[in-house]
Amino acid sequence: MEINLDGKVALVTGGSRGIGRAIAKRLAEAGAAVAINYVRQATRANEVATAIREAGGRALTIRANVADPADLEAMFSVLRAEFGRLDILISNAASGVLRPAMELTHRHWQWTMDINAGTLIPLSQQAVAMMPDGGSIVAVSSLGAIRAIPNYTAVGASKAALESIVRHLALELGPRGIRVNAISAGVVDTDAQRDAVLQRGDHFRRQLEAQEVDGGRLLRVLALEVLVGDRPHLRATLDLNPHAVLDALHARERALELTGVDHEDHE
Repeated sequence: MEINLDGKVALVTGGSRGIGRAIAKRLAEAGAAVAINYVRQATRANEVATAIREAGGRALTIRANVADPADLEAMFSVLRAEFGRLDILISNAASGVLRPAMELTHRHWQWTMDINAGTLIPLSQQAVAMMPDGGSIVAVSSLGAIRAIPNYTAVGASKAALESIVRHLALELGPRGIRVNAISAGVVDTDAQRDAVLQRGDHFRRQLEAQEVDGGRLLRVLALEVLVGDRPHLRATLDLNPHAVLDALHARERALELTGVDHEDHE
């Protein structure tokens, strides 16, 4: 599916590596100007921005901890000064503690919930103020939101909370022409995934393989139960990695109708 995003402005949080990096580059290929948010990976973020510019696109990098209100305000101040508006928000930045539930501390739990779920609302509040003509918000979830994975209790619960927030935001913001979606990765070959496998060894790898994901590259679009009059919910399952993000962003004239379901429930 070819999508033209010429003239659009996108912000990708956690855009310096992994899924965020792939999304940022794909959005730029489609014509969007891309702001790449990072916290520690300045070199990698600059590499992404350089690659986009060398391909003829427009990109800038912004250092900000999205869990810090002051950093969040500063980041959006830069966006307002640079672009004046925002069309696409990709909430991808994530963190978390991979430990058995019986070993989790209060700090582990709070940190994971705050960064993975708690940031979406303040991010959306800032982004919506820059979307007077509508736009798209996409949050990146994970397989652990719906399946039990060893040592994934805190992260899985935070992603399940994220998906619930997405559904409520979709209902609230749909009438304003703002689509809100979540995409959920299966086992994706990223630095974070490789680190997790190294830390947890063969048992963790076997457990992930047992989840029956498609070649480690599946992305699914989740339920966004947006009620639009008496129209039935649409059901959509989108495969293929960063391209799924573009499909989720692109509803043509059906901004208020777009809704998806967890592919596990797809008939």
